[in-house]
Amino acid sequence: MSRSASTAFAPVPATPPLLGLYGLTVRFHTPGGIVEAVSSVDIAVEPGEIVGLVGESGSGKSTVCLAVMGLLGPRAETSGTLHYQGRPIVADAVGLRGRSIGMIFQEPRGSLDPVRTIGSQLHELLGLHRPELVGAAAEAEAVELLRRVGLPAPERQLRVYPHEMSGGMAQRAAIALALTGRPSLLLADEPTTALDVTVQAQVLELLVRLRDDTGMAVLLVTHDLGVVAQYADRVVVMRGGKVVEQAPVRTLFQRPTHDYTRQLLAALPRPDAAMAASEKSEAAEPLLRAVGLSRHFAGRRSLFRGVAPKLRAVDDVSFAIAAGETLAVVGESGCGKSTIALMVAGLIGMTAGRVEFSGRDLGTMSAPQRRALRREMQIVLQDPGEALDPRLSVATQVEEPLVIHRIAGNRQQRRERVRATLTAVGLDDWVLERRPHEISGGQRQRVSLARALVLEPRMLVLDEPTSALDVSIQAQVIGVLARLQKERNLAYLFISHDLRLVARVADRVAVIYLGRIVELATSARLFAAPRHPYTQALLSAVPEPDPERRGRTRIILAGEPPNPTAISAGCRFRPRCSLARPVCGTEDPQLAEVADGEGEAVACHVVHGAA
Repeated sequence: MSRSASTAFAPVPATPPLLGLYGLTVRFHTPGGIVEAVSSVDIAVEPGEIVGLVGESGSGKSTVCLAVMGLLGPRAETSGTLHYQGRPIVADAVGLRGRSIGMIFQEPRGSLDPVRTIGSQLHELLGLHRPELVGAAAEAEAVELLRRVGLPAPERQLRVYPHEMSGGMAQRAAIALALTGRPSLLLADEPTTALDVTVQAQVLELLVRLRDDTGMAVLLVTHDLGVVAQYADRVVVMRGGKVVEQAPVRTLFQRPTHDYTRQLLAALPRPDAAMAASEKSEAAEPLLRAVGLSRHFAGRRSLFRGVAPKLRAVDDVSFAIAAGETLAVVGESGCGKSTIALMVAGLIGMTAGRVEFSGRDLGTMSAPQRRALRREMQIVLQDPGEALDPRLSVATQVEEPLVIHRIAGNRQQRRERVRATLTAVGLDDWVLERRPHEISGGQRQRVSLARALVLEPRMLVLDEPTSALDVSIQAQVIGVLARLQKERNLAYLFISHDLRLVARVADRVAVIYLGRIVELATSARLFAAPRHPYTQALLSAVPEPDPERRGRTRIILAGEPPNPTAISAGCRFRPRCSLARPVCGTEDPQLAEVADGEGEAVACHVVHGAA
């Protein structure tokens, strides 16, 4: 609980909203002094309303939710007025928490007990919030909650532990826990940030359905304005702990009044925007060629279950990338995208296939030859916090590749090259002696990029390089990549699950499903007219940053991304495909060019005219 709270400063309307925050201010007492995380925030949520609370990381969004729930901790001090149905929240935060006000968190596994089944956790909360339910009645209610949030075989899910669930299933279980007290207000703190676009669509549609069925209001915290455009009724924009603008969703997108809101909207990548990258000539000689790439992982032996089945992460994947070209690889989590990136970069071995770079087969090279090749092909990993050494300064880490490869002369010459590279990615000399924890996430990602570029490579493998960044920082990093590609004629293998971003940066796109390419086409053709049913579903699930497009027909894939250890015969997408034919159950479709596709290739019996 907070140290103190005042409820006498701001007036409460004659007809109070469901949730009313008036002049909410939150200060944290830290060893370095007092930090004001939220300053004079006014927010109202009406019954049955979905309010989007948006802003970059550190803007105070999550702090607002924690203040409402009374979960700020002993170092926090709150002031202002917090009312639920016109009554002060602070006086009864514990009584309201879970019953009248529920909350779901960004990382579902962090809010689920890893050593207890989902059923036991549901029973505990039902006993706390609805003690009248006992025995068979409590069991029936637990099953009904899991059924309501769309979990398959809910009776079986009661016996499942959180680690046995996928990310989407764990998020649904977390929503079920939040619904045990039948709350009339749900605080959803970034509930889909870590999910694939298809699972994100399922969870968001679930929240809307729950709102429609029960009249529950939702305060939806997110940094994705596309999500807000499709699902929110009103939008509150925060920056630096303050509300800078709030308006109905259509008004905000059509006529934003604050410069910061306009900057956020301008930074959004849009699937229907013109492609930033020009299409490359098919006659260009490939710089990199991957042929028949496969990577299978042997199943582990268990004392009770025997040997687990083989995991086929990547299965017979082929593609080529020319100098100055960007090939994007997209698909759901677990489809094999990062495994492809690691094989291309030479960081893991191949079960089958080969990678050729500048006409040389990486598999036939000696260790010294492969080390020399790494000067020409570098990788930038998804999480710069894990890729950078927390003990070393930025200058030391960017200089390290030069030392390893024994280039750029003496120490002074190396430092000059480090400075020039950091300048190229938009960083000044002040970061040289900083350590990773002393700079922002966007700056850490630029340092990772600088470390890869300092060797002046010909190609970068970019594994989700912007997924952890806010939209404005993401736009800055993508701008740097585009400029460097133009200046240095760099080739990019760009791994991402953000299709709006891919539309902006890619020349060609390879869509991966269960370790196989199911569609390969130029970015312009793929986003204008996707052929494969899976590609159509991916694009349909992307939340468009345009409230006027809410009524569009969407394809919501049922079920979770499939298990790569249990691939059935025939087409891998068949269990989730509404267009499946009898042949799809017996024959695995091969990637083949479409007759009128100008080089576009699709692996689908229906597209190729099967009856």
